[in-house]
Amino acid sequence: MSTHTSLPVAPARDTRAYARRLALRHPRELTAVLALYALAAGCGLVGPRLLGDLVEDTRDGGGAIARTALLICVFVIVQALLTHAATYASARLGEKVLAELRERFVGDVLALPLATVERAGAGDLVTRTIRDVEVLAGCVRRAVPATMTALVTIAVTFGALFVVGPLLAFPCLIAVPVLWAASRWFFGRSREAFLRQSASYARITEGLTETVEGARTVEALRLAPRRAERTDRDIAGSYAAERHTIGLLTVFLPIVDTAYVLPVAATLVLGGLFALHGMVSLAAVTAATLYVQQLLGPVDTVLYCLGDLQAGAASLARLRGVHRAPAPGAPASGAPAPGADASGTDASAVAAPRHRGLALRGVRYAYREDRDVLRGIDLEIEPGERLAVVGPSGAGKSTLGRLLAGIHAPRTGSVTVGGVPLAELSPDRLRGQVALVTQETYVFAGTLRENLLIAAPGRVPGPGPGRGLGPGREPGPGRGPGPGPGVADAELERALDAVGAREWALELGLDARVGAGSAALAPDRVQQLSLARLVLADPHTLVLDEATSLLDPRAARRLERSLAALLEARTVIAIAHRLHTAHDADRVAVMENGRITELGPHDELVARGGAYAALWESWHGRT
Repeated sequence: MSTHTSLPVAPARDTRAYARRLALRHPRELTAVLALYALAAGCGLVGPRLLGDLVEDTRDGGGAIARTALLICVFVIVQALLTHAATYASARLGEKVLAELRERFVGDVLALPLATVERAGAGDLVTRTIRDVEVLAGCVRRAVPATMTALVTIAVTFGALFVVGPLLAFPCLIAVPVLWAASRWFFGRSREAFLRQSASYARITEGLTETVEGARTVEALRLAPRRAERTDRDIAGSYAAERHTIGLLTVFLPIVDTAYVLPVAATLVLGGLFALHGMVSLAAVTAATLYVQQLLGPVDTVLYCLGDLQAGAASLARLRGVHRAPAPGAPASGAPAPGADASGTDASAVAAPRHRGLALRGVRYAYREDRDVLRGIDLEIEPGERLAVVGPSGAGKSTLGRLLAGIHAPRTGSVTVGGVPLAELSPDRLRGQVALVTQETYVFAGTLRENLLIAAPGRVPGPGPGRGLGPGREPGPGRGPGPGPGVADAELERALDAVGAREWALELGLDARVGAGSAALAPDRVQQLSLARLVLADPHTLVLDEATSLLDPRAARRLERSLAALLEARTVIAIAHRLHTAHDADRVAVMENGRITELGPHDELVARGGAYAALWESWHGRT
């Protein structure tokens, strides 16, 4: 069973306020769209009024039929042109708003703490990124303009009804109680129904993603029937959610369809009675009846778009919910915005670290409540120190590395760099201080050059002196990647050479495309590429979590020695099972059951004859 925790969903009030802010950011365009729709609706009202006058004149023995027909044709053409202009302006405004919303969503996703992404799982985030964005795009492109047109037309038509004869506007009110009751019933249930429907798609996506990514494991352990059962359950849940939303619509729409036909009959009957008693003219009754008949189309459009609008609102709530996602350990409600600390303070205002030393005090961490995997860690790492973290599998080494890299925040205690808690640093400032490289590496679709340059944001290929790491090069506190001179090929080659990848990379070519759909790199080359990015990123503290595990022992040893000279004067925390890394370190931290049980230089720990000495003996095959 999955232990993933879904990302939050924004409350309805926040969603409405956000949609309103998006629309009002373009007041001129919005005013122009509404004005064009109003003018188009006004032109549509001229025809019924002229027909009413024609009926009145014909009864009195006159009537200019040809002139009336010509005027109606003119206003129909003008209405068509205005509607076209309004639709075009509305589409432009919708695309602009949609683009801004997408950019904001991407920013919110990229600002999520990695721990939050890991806990949410791929299914929920992928569904929001793909399906919810598509649903919202369809809503903005079709349902919103259509609804806007219909509402403006309804408002203008009601205004015309009151102008023609206030008494003739009252028959339309016969539908109000029915529409109010039906709408209250529908909207009280539809939001949750559409949210459940979207969540069901997330479960399907998550299950299928896990099955595809773990296909070899599924086949090896003969788990196909169980995965098929999981998929069937997810599909059944999605079917039930879909059926529920459709059921709500099948109850709501027939009631409303009946309700908005009633005003036509009421206007004819009551209008005829008013005309017989001389309270209104025949022309007014004719025009009012045609106006009410004209209302059926816009009202039908609003009803037809209700489902799309509700689905779009649910998708917007899910997209907006990403902005409210708390970091693990933070309160579930009132989460600070990305780039703010737990108190809501802008992280950019946090004081810069005073030095490059890392310190952990009383640190505890748990992936699940009441099950700590780190228990009371106290550790100080001096600037420029090389610390090796060793211990049996499951001891908490990788978790410790993630806390040191600022990916996880401690449940209790503190992790600081230069006296400043890592949790209070903005992502950009944090990555300028500490970088984590694991055996889990990724090659993005693009050229080899582009895959290297992603480690130096704000820098583009170009001539100029290199800025990357070099022997004896001293980075300043807080220094990280940022805007600066272009990255010359020579600098990229130095980074590749530092990790032993220069030969194959130049043979392949810096402009060769790699990643999905292009040349596939072997696992050891992918890991070398990851380490080359680290060289270019130039942080002052590096956390290497099995970063050379995919290389053969001899190549890994050569790479580590080569990196050692390049990383001079930088703090390095190496988490590894290969104990030659520990032999070269300034100090070794031995972890067992979530605690540091031994800490000191290699020779001292071997002489002590404790847990590390046993590991060292076992490593050399002497036990």
